[in-house]
Amino acid sequence: MFIGSQAHLIKNALDASSMRQEMISSNIANVNTPGYKAKRVEFEDVLKRTMDGSGMRGTHERHFGSDDLTSVRPEIRMQKGNRINENGNNVAIDTEMAELSANAIYYQALTTQLSNQYGTIRSVLR
Repeated sequence: MFIGSQAHLIKNALDASSMRQEMISSNIANVNTPGYKAKRVEFEDVLKRTMDGSGMRGTHERHFGSDDLTSVRPEIRMQKGNRINENGNNVAIDTEMAELSANAIYYQALTTQLSNQYGTIRSVLR
C-alpha cells in the first residue's frame, strides 16, 4: 500500500530524528570530556543513496542491503572536520546547538506530515 509505505518511511525518519536527538545530547554532555569525538546520525544520506541506486542492493532475502525505502535505517558516524581541542575533543557547542534546533524543526515537520497522511486516510474512510 502506497500510503502505508510512506508512513513507514516517515516512522523510520522519526526514529532517526529521535536517535539524532540522543546523539546531540550525548555530544553536548561530553563537550569537556578529553578525547571524546562527536557523533552524527545519518539517515537522509543513506536514504538518498538507496533512492539513487548507489547504496547496496539485496539480490537475495538473506543479503544485507536493500533497495526498499522502508528498510532504510539510520547510521551513527564519527563527525569529521571539526577543530580538535587541546584535550583531543572535537565537540563544538555552537554546532551542537544549531543541530539541536534543526533536528527539532525536522521532527516537527515529520510529525505534521505523518498527521496529514492519517488525515487523508480518515477522510477517505468517511
